[in-house]
Amino acid sequence: MIAKETFGAGDAPPVVLIGGAASSMDWWHPDFCTRLAGAAGRPVIRYDHRDTGRSPASKPGEPDYTAADLADDVLTLDGGPLHLAGVSMGGAIAQRIAIEHPDRVLSLALIATTFAAGAPFGLPGPLPRIRDAFGLPAPDWYDRDAAAARIAEDAARFAGTVPADPETVRDLARHIFDRTTDMAAAQTNHWILADGRPLDGTSAYIRCPTVVLHGSHDPLFPPEHGRALAAAIPGARYAELPGMGHEVPPPPLWDQVIGEISGIAAAGSAPRTTRP
Repeated sequence: MIAKETFGAGDAPPVVLIGGAASSMDWWHPDFCTRLAGAAGRPVIRYDHRDTGRSPASKPGEPDYTAADLADDVLTLDGGPLHLAGVSMGGAIAQRIAIEHPDRVLSLALIATTFAAGAPFGLPGPLPRIRDAFGLPAPDWYDRDAAAARIAEDAARFAGTVPADPETVRDLARHIFDRTTDMAAAQTNHWILADGRPLDGTSAYIRCPTVVLHGSHDPLFPPEHGRALAAAIPGARYAELPGMGHEVPPPPLWDQVIGEISGIAAAGSAPRTTRP
């Protein structure tokens, strides 16, 4: 069973926060979730992807699920229509759900992400510091201090110019280690997933109210990705987050992000179930 936590109450369709690759729910700070629930006037759900936190874990290097299964997991969190807010891989998951299940998605907030399918040619690639990081040897993921140090180092590498307290990030990394069933699986399996079933459609098929939120200093997907994505989704709006890198929005940007997510949720209505 997928581990989840709900903030706020009421019968309104919830906002589901979808994390990035190898990310547990812990990256969505409880204070952010509480404030978002209050501003949006609806419950907010955060959850652990498979292989992260308290959700089921596969053997490291042998995931027993696909990328499509990660999208299907979201639909099990609540039986009704949903507002989706996804960061990085979570943004791709949100797009897939909106394309495959338009009747279940009321609105989208796509954060620090790029196209789930059908990306145009010519978008810039990662900065050199990010390309170089992909070749770094893995630490001993079962060593608490080594794992926490690497998670904190990666967070700093992907961050923008918004100030962050390094010790706060290390504390979060240690908390993540303590909550995670198998740290090696959590940090390995999402990167080697098969796609699963083909995605029958592109971002142009999305018909629900959508806002694309992108950091001005994203080193993995430079802002051109966010602008192009917003242009490809009918009626979508682009909002740049000053100083943010490739990360879950940090506290100095919470007011802006909470306003954007709650605003698009308010605009949300049942999307069309037919395609052009």
